[in-house]
Amino acid sequence: MRPADLAPLPVDVVSVQSHVCYGCVGNSVAVPTLQALGLNVVPVPTVYLSNVPQYDTLSGGAIPQEWFEGFLADVERRGALRHARAVLTGYLGTPRQATALTAWLERMVAARPELLVVVDPVMGDRDSGLYVHAGLPQAMPALARLATGLTPNAFELERLVGRPVTTVSETVAAAGELLGGRTRWVVVTSAAPAAAPPGETMVVVVTADSHQVVTHEVVASAAKGTGDLFSAVLLHGLLAGTDLAAAVGAAHERVAAVLERTSRLGCAELVLS
Repeated sequence: MRPADLAPLPVDVVSVQSHVCYGCVGNSVAVPTLQALGLNVVPVPTVYLSNVPQYDTLSGGAIPQEWFEGFLADVERRGALRHARAVLTGYLGTPRQATALTAWLERMVAARPELLVVVDPVMGDRDSGLYVHAGLPQAMPALARLATGLTPNAFELERLVGRPVTTVSETVAAAGELLGGRTRWVVVTSAAPAAAPPGETMVVVVTADSHQVVTHEVVASAAKGTGDLFSAVLLHGLLAGTDLAAAVGAAHERVAAVLERTSRLGCAELVLS
């Protein structure tokens, strides 16, 4: 039989993120995590790198625009979005990728209004500053408006609202500005770090009706990819029917467990299992 005569792959999640050969960031952490949790994932790479840039060598780069747009178009043509339940987005390589992804998502959510879209607006963090293309912060709000939910860290929340956000109340107010349209919730990780108790970190969960502050002990590690892991486990919880607060708790517990294992083994990269 021809492929066109057969049913499409039963896809749960389309994950649009970075990929590295060595290490666990982007799709290199999201895909194995989601698969281990029983979900079928179609990964769409935005960049393909040998490793994260902290090492003394780095090979690879952004996926060519023609390829990236072709990946999205062909995933659509293969019928992967026919029954897919969610789209997860993370690190993008260029502003043009953000524009193409936004246009593609606009078509997807128009055809499937119930589609769960989780946007991790990866741009940087407080300790390293901006680590994406300098034009991406300007392209990110259009993509963010298509999200069911957003998972920025404190640095990224500031870039989305265009001002410093230093306290819990300011975090809640800023996250609230991102609600509306399709966006029903914002989960801010490493929120208001200057206001967190010593040795702890805060996650602020904001919806139109309420907000919740969850405080957790910091697990020291230099490994990257914790935000990508958090978003993937959070997405799984939501697809499993868990309420938002419980899904956030489960995601943080998984991140803490992986960080503790990574620290115990003295590894520079996340050790998933």
